[in-house]
Amino acid sequence: MTSDGGQVTSEVHLWWSTLNQPESVGDVLSADEQARAARFHFARDRRRFILARGMLRHILAQYVDRQPQEIKFQYSLHGKPRVADPPTDLEFNLTHSEELVLCAITRGRPVGVDVEHLRPMPDLAQVAASSFSLVEQIALFALKPDERLRGFFNCWTRKEAYVKARGNGLRMPLNAFDVSLKPGEPAALLANRLDPAEVMRWSLAEVSPAEEYVGAVAVQGQGVRVELHRWEPGEDVPVREPFAGLRATSTPIFANGKEKN
Repeated sequence: MTSDGGQVTSEVHLWWSTLNQPESVGDVLSADEQARAARFHFARDRRRFILARGMLRHILAQYVDRQPQEIKFQYSLHGKPRVADPPTDLEFNLTHSEELVLCAITRGRPVGVDVEHLRPMPDLAQVAASSFSLVEQIALFALKPDERLRGFFNCWTRKEAYVKARGNGLRMPLNAFDVSLKPGEPAALLANRLDPAEVMRWSLAEVSPAEEYVGAVAVQGQGVRVELHRWEPGEDVPVREPFAGLRATSTPIFANGKEKN
C-alpha cells in the first residue's frame, strides 16, 4: 500500500508517440501551462512543449476518469509534477527528444523516463568527463568505436531516468552513481556511493520506442513489468482498471527484473 492507502502496482506503462499530431491535442492545457509555453523563444520548442503536455493530459485522462483539461497538477520543490485533482496515487514522468514523446505511468512507485535521439556527438568525451562517473567513463572508452555512441546515450538516458525518478534534481551528483552502458547488456543501476542500498531499491530498463532513439525507464522496486504502448489521438477512453487488461496490445520489456528479447 502507498502512504495514502492506494495500491502499489507491479506494472509500468510506457506510452509513446510522435509530435506529428493535430494542434487540437494541445488545446487542453491550463492557463499556467499556456503561459509557460509562451515563454519559449523559438516556435519549434513552444510547439513541442504544447503537444507533449497535451499528450500527457490525454494519457492521464485514461487513468483518472476525467477530461484532459480538468486535471490539475502540483509541483515538488524540484519541479516534478503530480496529479493533485482528482486525488490519485498515480506516478508519472514525461520526456521528449526531437519529434518523439515518451510517458511513464505507474501506481505507488516513483518513476522516471528519458529518451534521446541518436545523433553525432563531437564533444562526447567532454560531456562524459563532466557527467559520467569514472567507472562509466572507463566502460565507455573500452567499447569499440562503433558502439561508443550508443553506449554514451545508454548511459545518459539511464542516469537521467534514475535522477528524475528520485525527484531531487541536482542534489544527486551524476558521478556519485554508476549505471550499465554496454550495448546489448541489461540496463542496471550498478552502484550508488552515497547510499549503496539504492541498488536493490531500483529497476532500470532500456526502451527503444522507435529507430534511432535510445531511452530508459527507472522505477522503484524489483520484479516490475514494463509495457510499451503507442498513443494516438482519440484514445481518451477511461480505464477504470488501468493496470489490468492492456496486455493484448502491449510490448513487454521486462518482467521480474529480466529483459525480454
